[in-house]
Amino acid sequence: MKNRYFFSKIALKNIQKNKKIYFPYLLTCLLSISMFYIVSSLSFHEGIDVMVGADTVRYFLQMGIVIIALFSFIFLFYTNRFLMKRRIKEFGLLHVLGMEKRHVLKVIGYESFFIGVTSLVLGLFFGMLLDKAMYLCIGRMFKAPISLGFYISLKAVCLTIILFTILFLCIYIKSAWMIHKSHAIDLLHGEKVGEKEPKTKVLTTIIGFISLLSGYYIAFTTKNPLTAFGLFFIAVFLVIIGTYCLFSSGSIFILKLLRRKKSFYYQSQHFINISHMLYRMKQNAIGLANICILCTMVLVMLSSTISLWIGIEDMTYTRYPREISITQPYKDETHIKELNDMIQKVVTKHHQNYYNEMSYTYLAFTVFYDGQEFITDRSQANLTHLDNIENLFFICQDDYERLSHQNIELKDNEVLLYSSRNDFLQDKFQLFDREWTIKEKLSDFIENGQMVSHITSTHYIVVKDKESLYDIFTKQKESYGKNASLLQYYIGFDLNDSKTESTQIYEQLGKELVHGEKDFSMECRSVERNAFIGLYAGLLFLGIFLSVLFLMATLLIIYYKQMSEGYEDQKRFEIMQKVGMDTLMIKKSIYFQILTVFLLPPVVSGIHLFFAFPFIFKILEVLGLMNLSLYAICTLTCFIIFIFIYILMFLFTSKVYYSIVKWNF
Repeated sequence: MKNRYFFSKIALKNIQKNKKIYFPYLLTCLLSISMFYIVSSLSFHEGIDVMVGADTVRYFLQMGIVIIALFSFIFLFYTNRFLMKRRIKEFGLLHVLGMEKRHVLKVIGYESFFIGVTSLVLGLFFGMLLDKAMYLCIGRMFKAPISLGFYISLKAVCLTIILFTILFLCIYIKSAWMIHKSHAIDLLHGEKVGEKEPKTKVLTTIIGFISLLSGYYIAFTTKNPLTAFGLFFIAVFLVIIGTYCLFSSGSIFILKLLRRKKSFYYQSQHFINISHMLYRMKQNAIGLANICILCTMVLVMLSSTISLWIGIEDMTYTRYPREISITQPYKDETHIKELNDMIQKVVTKHHQNYYNEMSYTYLAFTVFYDGQEFITDRSQANLTHLDNIENLFFICQDDYERLSHQNIELKDNEVLLYSSRNDFLQDKFQLFDREWTIKEKLSDFIENGQMVSHITSTHYIVVKDKESLYDIFTKQKESYGKNASLLQYYIGFDLNDSKTESTQIYEQLGKELVHGEKDFSMECRSVERNAFIGLYAGLLFLGIFLSVLFLMATLLIIYYKQMSEGYEDQKRFEIMQKVGMDTLMIKKSIYFQILTVFLLPPVVSGIHLFFAFPFIFKILEVLGLMNLSLYAICTLTCFIIFIFIYILMFLFTSKVYYSIVKWNF
């Protein structure tokens, strides 16, 4: 009967004895389980269906389930390696004292079982408590009605238990396999693995520099948002490869270069610091690179999602400058009058007035610009270069004068031109068989939300009269055939009452237009704003959730690194004292190494963020954010707050290091 509980008691005593290393691991498991349950529960919650953009919100929550699951597998396996390395000598000692490997495996099995069960029970408990709070947060973000009562998702509970049971089982199998294939002598000296001075890997260092510079080059030189969207993951992959290579090999290469400089190296402080850091840099490098990558991910996610959320109103009014807008093919003036009368009738029926009206006839189509002329023949255009694909937007002089309240005079081949995104540098341009002279380049242009939303550069061109517009339309139709654009009539206006009334008028206009005109498009700012909220609130919620997860991972990596370095430095500083080094010199050495090693990741992540800034903004342009200053302020604010949090984490974990090393002083 006593033997039945022998191994379980040893496992419990081991966990209690090693609480310094097991408690953070248990806390990480608990938080991972809680977060996974919360996201799963929210994705299954019926209350999401009544929120704005319910499908989008549910999609992002389901994406969060996958990301948190993958991250939990990767990170808990990674942290378990720290645990096993710290405990490996203890397991070796038990084996030498007569305990067979199968008995050691039983002890590890019980430890894994206790940790797993405790994590699942407490994780689900706290997840259920916080689930309602998270649901309230989402409801507040979407301004949706919140149902009362306490909700527990059985689907989410089962999914969480299954996933993390498999995860803990896989971790145990990995640990058991490591013990099984090791000899007793390997276990006893397992802690010291990796302490040999690493070799200089010049090829790896070169690959790291090339990868990092290539990623930076892509980020800095990509101008077209469409291209940026396609190259994003390539640039991220190159930067990650470069970060790992330079932390693991580049740092060693630099330290050895410093060691070769005799006048610098043979100074007491430099000698100790460089030798010490070089001795274990291979062991530190991967952990520091992980911290750096996590820091960068947190900063990119938070700055991007917060910018999108704060910029919802700005994006809405930029994309939809009028409350209701209608675009349909231009036929004749009679057709336009019928449309205006119908709008007036519907608005009056709802006891409303519309104002701030804007209307005009325009032609818009896509061309390929080679730097000299606009090419409309696809056989001659190199369509693989997305940067050279541009839009042309034509409007008559009469409409422009009416909307801008300006008087202008244009000759037959003269135009006014305004360019968005990319400037047009020439004074003339060739289009079809006609050369046009740019009389004036405008500093701004009339609002057009549809063209603003285009992620390629647009040139707004004012021609003399409708005859010139028709001539361009006819030649464009001959060139593009069935893919040709039509002459369009646009009308937009604001209403002087609530958003609810606007939505009703919008729906009624849609019904009326369906009967008279099939080929039309209509937009309502209030309706589309809800779609923005659904998209960007979902992104913000997921971004904050994952940032918390990554910050937790960063804290745990720093904690274990401080602890492992404390135990490894303990003997080393004891030897330094014995050979005559004073306490002050040793303390200076400790401060230098800790500050250098642990402040390096946020500094490098800041450099990554600097080079990624224009690249990320191009991607945000695809999502509708055009306010560069807003994104810059959000990025800088997030970086300052993150550095503050990182320093707090560093100071907290440093206490663990000093509590171990100070025994020698």
